[in-house]
Amino acid sequence: MAVQYSQWKAMMAITKASLRAILRSPSTVAFTIGFPLAFILVFGFIGNSVVTVKVGVAAGTDTASYIYKGLAAVKSIKLINEPAAEMEDDMIKGRLTAIVHITQKTGPAANPAYEVKVRSSTAGIDKIQVFQSILTDVINRIDDRFYKRPSVAHIDSVVVPGRAYKTIDFILPGMLGFSLLSAAVFGTAFLFFSLRQTLVLKRFFATPVKRAYIIMGETLSRLLFQLIGAIVIIGLGHFAFGFTLVHGAVTFVEMLFLSLFGLVVFMGFGFLVSSVARNESTIPPIANVISMPQFLLAGTFFSIDALPGWLQPVCRALPLTYLNDAFRKVAFEGQHLWNVGTELGVLTLWGVIIYAVTIKVFKWE
Repeated sequence: MAVQYSQWKAMMAITKASLRAILRSPSTVAFTIGFPLAFILVFGFIGNSVVTVKVGVAAGTDTASYIYKGLAAVKSIKLINEPAAEMEDDMIKGRLTAIVHITQKTGPAANPAYEVKVRSSTAGIDKIQVFQSILTDVINRIDDRFYKRPSVAHIDSVVVPGRAYKTIDFILPGMLGFSLLSAAVFGTAFLFFSLRQTLVLKRFFATPVKRAYIIMGETLSRLLFQLIGAIVIIGLGHFAFGFTLVHGAVTFVEMLFLSLFGLVVFMGFGFLVSSVARNESTIPPIANVISMPQFLLAGTFFSIDALPGWLQPVCRALPLTYLNDAFRKVAFEGQHLWNVGTELGVLTLWGVIIYAVTIKVFKWE
């Protein structure tokens, strides 16, 4: 009795072989996981740091004064002592925000009195207001200590619990989305072009395995690999830099679902590129035309609202924009998959369009 050929077993064999080939490719692992992780590490450390304002201390400054000690106690202020000429040059070039000279006034007053001179240049205009605000706060606290006076109002402040929106909460979803887009477009395009050129697909046709199962096998291997990458990226971001997962494990699972959903949509672009490319050298330019505008305009590194008004409609038409928005709404805002229906709907529409075009132009040989 003849044993019936199992398409599912054949598909799983293709998946296993393809996944093994992916894991053995250093460039694929580095680009898909290493590249996003490098950005996350950089922005994670930047996000955990505080703004530092470097201020020069002029010669003759009273370092025993209450004002000097108050400035020295502020973590975001770094007081610099160096030769006058070097200090002046650093201020002009923006390496120092300002140069401060603090002297004590002479007089019969029992309480301390100081004269504070601040010199700055236009090169440090981005931080001078921060320094002036800190200096004013230090002086006000000293005034409250030595010059008691009534006030026209009493301020009653109430602080309610809230979540701090960290740099990593914005950057990680963007880098995860771009990682999925890059892997789907470049990985799929190179894979199927190579399978055709090396006649591997032609050999597949000599077997009983059907074409749909060939595609499903290759697709499944990439889904599994990207799932591993997403777990690593989200896990590192959460445990190392405090990336917000509002509902814990539930949010984590929803992020993985969005990753797989986005990857399936983006792989359609990869199939299209592999079909229209005439040779292997034309794949990168075509793939970059698809991926680079989304990398720059889909809210990966900065909010779309920061771009010119005429460019924002273009940004909001890109599929990566909606995947990034869905990631951020689920991770930080605590929304669920049924709350991001608009984002999933636009991604689905893009998937329908791109796969409809791909089916028309896809080449098996």
